[in-house]
Amino acid sequence: MKESHSFHMTPEEFRYHGKKVIDWIADYYEKIESFPVLSPVEPGEIRSQLPNDPPLKGEEFSSILKDMESVILPGVTHWQSPNFFAFFPANASGPSILGDLLSSGLGVQGMIWATSPACTEVETHVLDWLVEIMALPRAFKSESTGGGVIQDTASSAALSAILSAREKIAGFSANKSGVVDKLVAYTSSQTHSSVEKGVKIAGIGADNLRAISVDSTFAMDPQALKQQIKKDKEDGTTPFFVCATIGTTSSNAIDPIKKIGEICKEEGLWLHVDAAMSGTAALCPEFQHLHEGLHLADSYCFNPHKWMFTNFDCNCFFVADRSILIKTMSILPEYLKNKATESGAVIDYRDWHVPLGRRFRALKLWFVLRYYGVEGLQYHIREHVRLAQEFASWIEGSNEFELVVRPPLNLICFRHIAGDEFNRKLMESLNSSGKLYLTHTMLNDIFVLRFSIGQTNTEKKHVERAWELIKTTAKKL
Repeated sequence: MKESHSFHMTPEEFRYHGKKVIDWIADYYEKIESFPVLSPVEPGEIRSQLPNDPPLKGEEFSSILKDMESVILPGVTHWQSPNFFAFFPANASGPSILGDLLSSGLGVQGMIWATSPACTEVETHVLDWLVEIMALPRAFKSESTGGGVIQDTASSAALSAILSAREKIAGFSANKSGVVDKLVAYTSSQTHSSVEKGVKIAGIGADNLRAISVDSTFAMDPQALKQQIKKDKEDGTTPFFVCATIGTTSSNAIDPIKKIGEICKEEGLWLHVDAAMSGTAALCPEFQHLHEGLHLADSYCFNPHKWMFTNFDCNCFFVADRSILIKTMSILPEYLKNKATESGAVIDYRDWHVPLGRRFRALKLWFVLRYYGVEGLQYHIREHVRLAQEFASWIEGSNEFELVVRPPLNLICFRHIAGDEFNRKLMESLNSSGKLYLTHTMLNDIFVLRFSIGQTNTEKKHVERAWELIKTTAKKL
């Protein structure tokens, strides 16, 4: 037990134990492939190993770290394993982890510029960098009418966009009167569920969210959108918001942003574009065509914490007109008033999203950009796309498997020709092996396997081994 007269960890103790933690993390990455990718524990198994009551006396740090091995690791699904092919990645990297550590060490609360100028100004500058690197619309730069802010996730970005669109169409009266009757929002049938959650939270209601049909590539059909808007107007409702997607979760479908944007401009609707994972591809000039028509968007977001080696959570949210977002979100109590804010010369990011408080998230993104450089990031994005296309070619050359849709980037949707139940059993068998982890979706009412290549340390050997395991497992079923 620790000495009772000293409850805080001293700087010298922190230095000693901190080195142990860094060593632990480094060791973890060195042996990560030895763990089953999907945790095999049963529900409640981890809690059963924890004491019923919290410790009355403080424990030695070495004991806490020891339990990381014996209690915590067995209950971890290893998202940082190069054999993780499920969902979309949630990537980490050495420079990002160290940047996050420094952010935690500084412990700043960057709600307004005055509470930590560096927290605000680094964030503004790094997001301006991304506008340049990814060839995003100039309106998204801080020196223009808009700007960028780091949110926690794309879900918060979607909610911020929905709230801003609601206030714009309501003349900023909805926040005063609470009246949001007859507003209607639109997504495709493939859009992420976060938009439905957002319209519920914003008081629009799930019944006022229209799911627009998709084409053969599972991208939104602009003509169907236009027809639905026309019908809703004829029915006396007020269309106000559209969410288009660059890289849907189920199939990585790319909605036709330009055509959708033209409809939104014509009809006076807010266009939000969610590029959660696939937006990172625009670091490479050859993939920037995915953003065609983005100049017509009112807001846009993508997640560096998915495919840009910046550990969770880090969502980059851009708006073309920041005044709408700020007017929607801003409340200025007396305790936040200060000379810098009153001068109008600074950004107070607490006005750019739902929470008041905010961490120094920009630090880890800054570290990643500086450590890898644009060329380093481009190399890994291109390699993941190349591996995905090669994996797709193996499926096309197989007599037992088929592609369900051609992959535009790094997500392969495929299935065994034996049918839904066989594919479900195949997935469960593969995941229970511990050698890889993949997930599924439903497309055109059929069970489809999703194989997402984007984990930081995934190399060709991991993809080749996965393909061999998939084939041999299928033969045994």
